[in-house]
Amino acid sequence: MTSVDQYQDTVDAVRRPGRWIALAVLVLAVLLVAVDATVLGLATPFLSEDLEPTGTQLLWIGDVYSFVIAGLLVSMGSLGDRIGRKKLLLIGAVAFGAVSVLNAYAHTPEMMILARALLGVAGATLMPSTLALIRNLFHDPRERSLAIGIWGAMASAGAAVGPVVGGFLLEHFWWGSVFLINLPVMAVLVVVGIKLIPESKNPAPGPWDLMSVALSLIGMIGVVYAIKEVAAHGASWEVAAAAVIGVAALAWFIRRQLKLPAPLLDMRLFHHRGFSGAVLADLLTILGLSGLVFFLSQFLQLVQGRGPLEAGLAELPAAVGAVTAGLLAGFAARRFSVRSVVSGGLAAVGLALASVTLLSKDTGYPMLGAMLLVVGVGAGFAFTVTADVILSSVPKEQAGSASAVSETAYELGAALGIALLGSIVTGVYQDFVTPPGIPADTAAAAHESLGGAVEAAGGLPAGQADPLISVAQESFVDGLQLAAGVGASVLLATAVAAWFLLRGQKLEEGIEHP
Repeated sequence: MTSVDQYQDTVDAVRRPGRWIALAVLVLAVLLVAVDATVLGLATPFLSEDLEPTGTQLLWIGDVYSFVIAGLLVSMGSLGDRIGRKKLLLIGAVAFGAVSVLNAYAHTPEMMILARALLGVAGATLMPSTLALIRNLFHDPRERSLAIGIWGAMASAGAAVGPVVGGFLLEHFWWGSVFLINLPVMAVLVVVGIKLIPESKNPAPGPWDLMSVALSLIGMIGVVYAIKEVAAHGASWEVAAAAVIGVAALAWFIRRQLKLPAPLLDMRLFHHRGFSGAVLADLLTILGLSGLVFFLSQFLQLVQGRGPLEAGLAELPAAVGAVTAGLLAGFAARRFSVRSVVSGGLAAVGLALASVTLLSKDTGYPMLGAMLLVVGVGAGFAFTVTADVILSSVPKEQAGSASAVSETAYELGAALGIALLGSIVTGVYQDFVTPPGIPADTAAAAHESLGGAVEAAGGLPAGQADPLISVAQESFVDGLQLAAGVGASVLLATAVAAWFLLRGQKLEEGIEHP
């Protein structure tokens, strides 16, 4: 066979029509996770009223999913490389749907926190599999860039669909219904995925090291828990112990990976400057964004008085911007440069967050909508290109591990963002001075959360309720402004760091052999 014939065989192999159908099924999994993450923010006021969680419990409901998923992603990405990414994806989809039912029918704050944690376990099996399968489905780098853009766009579409569908459900059903929308998506994913998604795995993976799995989970949860508690309540012996255990476990994990012949995570991946820079950019970007996003739905509903559906529709510009930018990101990175697209996107998000420091109860929607659009465009460019860089930096056999590192950075950033920026919002909020004449038990409930203040004020005469709600709303906005300022600083610093770390980085051009 001549070299021309071999090349033609390669082109035919990498351009099978079925790869796009398989991609359509894969992005359903992304949609599943994205919808679940966004509907929680809209459901929070209703969940607060029904389950009556404390402010700390409310933060745990918001971030325990990310804590668990961050602790397990590397392990699950490595497991997918070993047992098969398709198999892990389908198992995760079934588990995600089943645990969604448990979330929907949770009747205490403790049960809700447990259900969210279990959902994190299921989500950890889904997320690395999707990107890793894309890496193995698309061998033409330009097509892969487009596929990753579609993958990112569907994640953003999920962020848009979640609030709109969730808002509709919340206006007609109870808050638990927002989790049940996962079930039909899961069913389609499993039924179609069994037939259309090709299996892929590392042909010589080595054993799955359970000690490394335990060290990764203990280390990640210990460190993130310590940061969260310090931000929320200050230092204590308990927090110090969690931090020491977490850091020690992660250090042991790293040493173990360097010695194992078949490590859970190949630490040599981080020797690639582009890989390390892209991972760091993802982590810090999500850290800066997530705390704001978590509290924005509460601002729209509890401060500006919008209904759940209206609040969901108000957040659409961010998704529209992210979808558009995600589809154009690969072209832009090749036309200009990787670092200019990533740094420019991050700087745009940082400036948009800086504008939130000017937010007030009476801020009109044009400013809010413009800010959300810029956030979406900037994030769409940055995340799509960094995902492409991360996947392109490693051999196909390690696609699961590389995807898991990318997703771990995303989820760890989300957990830390909600913990740190959320604690800023909560800390500032709880300092408001209660108007005179408010009963002590009502004042205590009002200081727990803004949702608690609105609920507590419902039992007061109008002359007392209105001043209490007004001062609580003002305090919440003050906290949101401060958190947005911190988030903007993180994003702008990350834009500068990405400019240097991604110097000379380019996206691949030539077709690789499958």
